[in-house]
Amino acid sequence: MAPERHAPSPLASYDPADLLDALATGIVVLDTQLCVVYANVAAQNLLAMSFNQARGRPFADLFAEFNGMLATLVRARDTGDIYSEREVTVRPTAMPRETRVLDITMTPLDGMTGPQLLLELSDETQRTRLTRESELRARLDGSRMMTRQLAHEIRNPLGGLRGAAQLLERELATPGLREYTQVIIGEADRLTALVDSMAGPKLLPQKQQLNVHELCEHVFHLLRGEARATVQVERDYDPSVPEGDFDRNQLVQALLNLARNALQAVGERGRIVLRTRIVGNTSIGLDRHRLAVRIEVEDDGPGVPEAIRDSLFYPLVTGRSDGTGLGLAIAQEIVTRNGGAIEFQSEPGHTVFAILLPLETRESES
Repeated sequence: MAPERHAPSPLASYDPADLLDALATGIVVLDTQLCVVYANVAAQNLLAMSFNQARGRPFADLFAEFNGMLATLVRARDTGDIYSEREVTVRPTAMPRETRVLDITMTPLDGMTGPQLLLELSDETQRTRLTRESELRARLDGSRMMTRQLAHEIRNPLGGLRGAAQLLERELATPGLREYTQVIIGEADRLTALVDSMAGPKLLPQKQQLNVHELCEHVFHLLRGEARATVQVERDYDPSVPEGDFDRNQLVQALLNLARNALQAVGERGRIVLRTRIVGNTSIGLDRHRLAVRIEVEDDGPGVPEAIRDSLFYPLVTGRSDGTGLGLAIAQEIVTRNGGAIEFQSEPGHTVFAILLPLETRESES
């Protein structure tokens, strides 16, 4: 009986290293001392360094922030059990200001020199950001509706109050008493303007072809005029950013709100940077875009207080005793109307608010 012949595997002609490099999942192998002995291309991107730079280094040392994962790595190596950690926040040492969210699976291996670990690193940063944006949009929609209803209820009695003060002023014979009615009228007008701001912009965007740097320059000159001499206002523009369809006035207002917040955050002395970057293949909300522009306002102030980070874009939420809490809420409303989103990262000494705007027709994700 002739021996059974098996067809060669279709993978036999491929180098295993090439197959691992083709994966979107990061693959890292650690030795007994939890030092890197292998990292595929996806893992190198997540680590923000080449394999030659990572080889031989303790895995935990590759991150400026590792959220206590070292203990889990040791446990997986010593027990021989598979461990998984979800949504681990890390910061690569090579890019300490870059926060990434990873799902990590740790599988023990029997190496020639002792137990090793196979790590699977899945980048969940974008998914986490999209989930956070969706939740924020849903909460903002409810907050916006409540705010507009409240604004309507307040605006009507304010109008009656102002009218009554005007009628009273006509009946007063003593000019000195009219000063009090003017105070009432002035305060009614101020509160009406505040209520209108709470309700958000009413007009739909009037878009036109614009160079984003033109509106950035406008905000730059306004900010530099308002800043103290001890505050540095700088710009860092990406010349490759193409023109896009924007409502100039609305986006100037949104960017100016972010810039003025940065100016108030740095106080007497500090540094503010207006930055633009082109972004490819990114998601804004549920829509995928081939091309987008990212406009950043960076400052070296004390950062956003931890207590208000989750509600920062709600109306009347502010970390300053003299703030109205409307600037960010209005900026978010404007940017959303223009098809974009605002996101931020903040820590003491480094805060970045970024406006992300599409530069072409959107492609809805299925």
